[in-house]
Amino acid sequence: MSLKNKAEQVKGKVKEGAGEATDDESMKLKGKVENLAGQAKDKAEEVKDKAAEKVNDFMDKKDGE
Repeated sequence: MSLKNKAEQVKGKVKEGAGEATDDESMKLKGKVENLAGQAKDKAEEVKDKAAEKVNDFMDKKDGE
């Protein structure tokens, strides 16, 4: 999880809360979108890291043959 993605999630939550408090549906929706975008980026990074790990494991096994 990167700090940038976490910051995007927090910023989205703040906007969502502000939209809720002021009854501003547009701001609330923008906050939800920003929060979900940060979460999606985190998941994409996790998948990328796991794939790289699998490739490295495979290459290590191949080198050991």
